[in-house]
Amino acid sequence: MGRRSYDQYCPFARSLDVLGERWTLLVIRELLLGPRRFSDLLEGLPGVGPNVLTARLKLLQEEGIIQRIKLPPPAGSTVYEFTELGRELEPALLALGRWGLHFMGERRDVDSLRFAWVINGMRLTFDPEKARGVDDTYEFRVGGEVVWVRVLDGRLTFGQGAAHDPDAIITCDLEAFQAIGLGELDPAEALADGRSTVQGDLEAAMRAAEILTLPAGYTAAAGAAASS
Repeated sequence: MGRRSYDQYCPFARSLDVLGERWTLLVIRELLLGPRRFSDLLEGLPGVGPNVLTARLKLLQEEGIIQRIKLPPPAGSTVYEFTELGRELEPALLALGRWGLHFMGERRDVDSLRFAWVINGMRLTFDPEKARGVDDTYEFRVGGEVVWVRVLDGRLTFGQGAAHDPDAIITCDLEAFQAIGLGELDPAEALADGRSTVQGDLEAAMRAAEILTLPAGYTAAAGAAASS
């Protein structure tokens, strides 16, 4: 079957000609965190078949949105990463994700959950105004995975691995980490019942919760507004 098109001379239609196939935008989501091997993408997209993933990657390469490169030694892995054109998609995808917060609702039994998705979601819940004047580094240890997060005067950066000289180290299970981020679980309550622990500056950890999470009840209120 050939590639489908809306056959409309319109930038919205042209965008959907490239990105509208099932799984394509989720491939883009995975690459927001940096270069990924084929096996990484396959693991991060539960439900996609290898043939479908191969086809989506081929399309994105043909359109100049991603490129396939080989990392230098000692890694030597072949990975997929954004081109300059692909990186231009990031603000649009983050805006789409923020809009999607209106429809989160409660997690269903059939819904998968991955740490990488929650970390990507941190960009959606980050409040730059609350981060003005803040200079903090956090290390999050969640379900055996570790990321560092840097907040510097309204800007957010993060990466995989341990933080250098973190102000606070926050350890949490994945479900609690997501619930805190969505404003569904109070950080103090998570600390009290042992679902979260903090090493280092407790005040810095509380700032992290204030800066990186949605207000309590946000998704419930947004869902009610979206359905009314």
